[in-house]
Amino acid sequence: MTSSLLRPRGRTRTVSVGVVPEGSTAPTRILDWRDPRVTALVRELGAAGPAEPADPADPADPADPVRQIEALHRAHAWIATAVRPVYSVQDERPVSEVLRRGRGSCSQRLAVLEAVARAYGVPTRVRGLLVDGTFWYPRFPRLRRIVPDQVLLAWPEFRLGSPAGAGASGASWLTVSQLLGGMRPGAGEQDGAQDGGFTNAGSETLFEALSRTAIDWDAAPAACPGADPGATARAGSACDLSAYVLSDLGHHDSRDELFARHGQTLCGLARLVAEPVLGRRGAA
Repeated sequence: MTSSLLRPRGRTRTVSVGVVPEGSTAPTRILDWRDPRVTALVRELGAAGPAEPADPADPADPADPVRQIEALHRAHAWIATAVRPVYSVQDERPVSEVLRRGRGSCSQRLAVLEAVARAYGVPTRVRGLLVDGTFWYPRFPRLRRIVPDQVLLAWPEFRLGSPAGAGASGASWLTVSQLLGGMRPGAGEQDGAQDGGFTNAGSETLFEALSRTAIDWDAAPAACPGADPGATARAGSACDLSAYVLSDLGHHDSRDELFARHGQTLCGLARLVAEPVLGRRGAA
């Protein structure tokens, strides 16, 4: 049993109809990559282009997708190690503040990865997904009655090989799972790298799992190695999580835009009450 009582009121969560967002490299209130904490992280991670830029705001041009992939994999590994996973419910927390605290939810840590990508000149956007709250039952076995009935997930996408302002010509979008799973160094060479899929239980969070296994919200056979095209979502490949998707809210230029239009998972009062406890509770 999940709860709808903690959900924001007065919002109609339906997909936006119109031009497909092209994404951006611009800083936002959440993706505040010009903040000194973020620029310091970018310098620590190293160059993403042919030569390290003196200023992260001036990424190497032309963009080198191979170097971009390597840099974003380094960023993911750093975040997974340095930013402790917790159950924070403040999805709009700026990346600089997440780095200052040294802890964050999967949503917040994905935002850190996005901010680093934008600092490297890699355009990003997000796809809004409403995910069934039962997906989080393994995390809160004794608190199922207060688990939200739907969770708003901002799933990042990256446009590699496309210098800032160049538009979408000649470059395709990759989901964060495609970027970190299918394109990780040595992908396909590690025995059992895809075994088990992601169960949302134990110490491994969704953010860490991205580098180990594909994660698919669309029941796309090509995204899940060994998937049976005729299988149902729950019975198919372990990486197929499409059965938990309640609604697809489409693409947005930034997570700021997504949350401004559809709100966060919890209403403001619920976040105020829950954050002091969940914002420090480690994922386990």
